[in-house]
Amino acid sequence: MSAVPTPPAAERHPLGPGRFGELVGTALPVVQGPFGGGLSSVALAAAVSEGGGLGSYGAHIHTPEEITALVARLRAATGRPFAVNLWVPQEGEAEALAAADRMTAEHVERLRPYYEELGVRPPSAGDVRAWPDFDEQLDALLAAAPPVISLVMGLPPRRLAAEARRRGIVVVGTATTVDEAVALERAGVDAVVASGSDAGGHRGAFLRPVRESLVGTFSLVPQVADAVTVPVVAAGGIADGRGIAAALALGADAVQIGTGFLATRESGASEAHRRTLGTAESRTTVLTRLFSGRTARGIPNRFVLDMAAHEDHVPPYPVQNALMQPIRRAAAEQDRPEYVNLWAGQAAALAQESPSAETYLADLVTDARKRLPA
Repeated sequence: MSAVPTPPAAERHPLGPGRFGELVGTALPVVQGPFGGGLSSVALAAAVSEGGGLGSYGAHIHTPEEITALVARLRAATGRPFAVNLWVPQEGEAEALAAADRMTAEHVERLRPYYEELGVRPPSAGDVRAWPDFDEQLDALLAAAPPVISLVMGLPPRRLAAEARRRGIVVVGTATTVDEAVALERAGVDAVVASGSDAGGHRGAFLRPVRESLVGTFSLVPQVADAVTVPVVAAGGIADGRGIAAALALGADAVQIGTGFLATRESGASEAHRRTLGTAESRTTVLTRLFSGRTARGIPNRFVLDMAAHEDHVPPYPVQNALMQPIRRAAAEQDRPEYVNLWAGQAAALAQESPSAETYLADLVTDARKRLPA
């Protein structure tokens, strides 16, 4: 892939498409964060894309057949570009899945009181082993050919860049450190999301442990912008026009906003989850492995506090994720926020309830334009 020259700051900062928008075909340099675990929705992704941004859908829990159907639904909902996101497997997870029989029996007992309180059946080892295979997910996604494929938590497989280019698909990788950004560019991605430790949801560190990869967004972005030639998307702690203006001033070509879009009516977040955003309670967030087996940032609740002593003992993803799915779903359905994974970034208190994602996006752009040089 040929290097893309970095344009002067004056050409980058006005809230036009910029390098990233021109790459993916959007009018605005704004990406809606790809939520996993049921928080994404076709309605949300389509609303953002129709508004001129890049709507995204997190598909890491979907089977290949579901991914094929998902891309078709997104295409039917919007004629504009959108992204579908997958999680790259991490070391030790395949071995954990192979040991599902032992791990399920060992770890389900810790969660049994919650299954019983919520009235749900604990998952069996067969339920855990049925978790979708990443390579099969990727094959299905490439065949469906969405405009953009985004990845978190690792380098793209070698075959992805060449096949995506052949099919006209833009590939976006996610970095939590400068070294990860450089590795992603070398692996052939077309753009890099610089995801700071402020960001809500799952941390994507893959070259070093999460605890050694906690770089704040506004320290990370300028360093990544200096280190790579592909467009850079700033993510983490951005929920209003001030954050957008700051990210662009630091060298980002676009921004990715997650928590702010979770508060909109189109998101897949439960009512209990949305109610906590924009409140004093959401000023505090923590990193936890308890809900999925991978480290994620969210608002602490009763479950996180009660289970804090087990942080280092829960099994890896996807085993822990499968064990927690019945609890998370039932808690959301029963409006029990004390057991819901309340993913949120460190700017969650800035996330205000909006009548629609398209309105929120328009307000973001209006606010940012007031703060950017003419």
